[in-house]
This record gives sequence, C-alpha cells and structure tokens, in this order.
Amino acid sequence: MTPFSILDLSPIIEGSDAAQSFRNTLDIAQHGERWGYNRYWMAEHHGMPGIASAATAVLIGHVAAGTSTIRVGAGGIMLPNHSPLVIAEQFGTLESLFPGRIDLGLGRAPGSDQITARALRRNLASDADEFPRDVVELMDYLSDEPRQAVQAVPGKGAKVPLWILGSSLFGAQLAAALGLPYAFASHFAPQQMMQAVQLYRSTFQPSEHLQKPYVMLGFNVFAADSDEQAHFLATSWQQSFVNLRSGRPSRLPPPMKGYLEQVGPQAQELLQHVLSCSAIGAPDTVAAQLQAFLDKTGADELMITSNMFDHAARLRSYEITAQVRQGLAPR
Repeated sequence: MTPFSILDLSPIIEGSDAAQSFRNTLDIAQHGERWGYNRYWMAEHHGMPGIASAATAVLIGHVAAGTSTIRVGAGGIMLPNHSPLVIAEQFGTLESLFPGRIDLGLGRAPGSDQITARALRRNLASDADEFPRDVVELMDYLSDEPRQAVQAVPGKGAKVPLWILGSSLFGAQLAAALGLPYAFASHFAPQQMMQAVQLYRSTFQPSEHLQKPYVMLGFNVFAADSDEQAHFLATSWQQSFVNLRSGRPSRLPPPMKGYLEQVGPQAQELLQHVLSCSAIGAPDTVAAQLQAFLDKTGADELMITSNMFDHAARLRSYEITAQVRQGLAPR
C-alpha cells in the first residue's frame, strides 16, 4: 500500500490569526497520526499573509511534542535562507528531543520575494553551485565524523533523513547524485514532474543513505461527502492560488459559489494546469483520481495537501483520503 503523508502550511484564514492556525495544525497532525498517515511536513515561507509556518523548526517541535508516532519534518527548509550550521543545530536538537521521528527536506528557492529574502540577511548574489555545496556541508555537520573544524552541537551524528525537494530538473539531478530521496512539488508546479521523476530514477546513485530511488509527489485533495460540496470547498484554495500568482498574496478566503465561472481565461488556464495533480470530489471520485495518478507516476509516496477554509471540512477531507487509500491497488 502506498504511504500517504500530509503537507501543511498552517494556513491563516480570513478573520483568523496564526495562533488559531497552529491549534488547527496540531489537531490535524493528531488526527492524521490516528488515520495512518506516514509523515506530517511543514514548509518554510516568509512574508505570506496566509501562511503561518515561517519558523518551521519551531512548529515542527510543537507538532512532534503533541504526537507520538507520526514522522514530523520540513517540506521544506529553504537552505539559501540559512547557514547550514544553524540548520544542523536546529534539526540535531529536534532529533535529540524526538529520536527517530524527524525529517529534513531541503529546497533551493527562497520561499519569498527578493525584498523578503534580503531581510533574511542572506547573500542574494549566489551562484548555481551554492545550494549543492550547502547540502553537502549540512550532510557533513550531521555525520558521525564531520570534516569541518566547527561541530554542530547538537547535530553531529544525528540520524536525520535528508530529502531534496524541487519543482524542476535541478533537484532531481542533485538528489540522484547524492543518493537521497526526492520530493517533487507537483501539487503547485506540475510542469516537469514526469521528466524529473524519470531523470531521478535513471541517474540515481546508491549511497549510505538510500540504496534505490524513492520518489514522493505532492498531490492536492479536496474530498467531501459529495462532488458538489468538494468543488465548492476547493474554491478557497483556487482563489488563494490565483491571488498569489497575480502578485496579491492573501489569507485563505471563504469558498465562493461559481468561482471558476467568474474568473478570466488566464486564471482558468492557470488553475486547469495546476489542478492536473489534484483530486476533487466524493470518496469514489477521489479514489479513482488518486489511483490514476499513482498508476501514471509510480510514486513511492504521496504528500497530500488539502487547504480548505473550514477546519472541520479539512479534517473530513483528510479522513476520506485515508479511508480511500485502503482500497487502492498496490503500486
């Protein structure tokens, strides 16, 4: 049975605040653990009015402390924003607190705009080789016998699984060369998904971390008790995505009847493209769409995201997804 995991950005809905988002995040993680989800990941974004997971390592600690068995991690940490030493110390600390339950996914995008990236105090004049160098430096800090003079304490010898995240061919090549698992952000940038997966699998080099390629793909699910209700609930994320791509990032708005019929052709084309890696509907509909995606990609694991305005509806979506997973054909 293909493992399913949860990706959560701790969305801030209109009329609410980050404190409520964090309560919702822990509630979903606790339910997800009971429903059999494999991992609970949070992603680093900055300067986004609708995303509360900026201090990702802090939030990982909050979720890990409130759960007991589910793996908790970053999907991901945007390494260009940080010193590799700092990330080694943060995740070494998390691994010391919650041994055997922490994951560290690494991305090379800043997770913000250039002004915000500058405010993060990192050098913006980086070359294409800096991210791979930073990944290798971080791996060394976490190893049993680091080569560098400075040691990460905690961090040295921490058994934190590293993942490479990406939405292009660059991450696929790097993950394959380093022998690391690979997670593709198909839930919002599906353009190069199949090409990246094929490249990663065909060029993968076994390592002490991983003997054969392992691919996790992002996938949107908006599940409800009827197709009509699911399509209505999905409009919150659709509005938010169009606002973001139009340069107007916002808090997650309430669902809107007839939203797709009201937007222009450019927004419709944008949504049609990104929704190619999505399932929207009642349980049978979602099961069929999930099965088709797994058959097409051969994914080793799916990272499910379900951004809905109503917390109870979001929980129900994850519950339905966990239930239909039981009936899917093996990969």
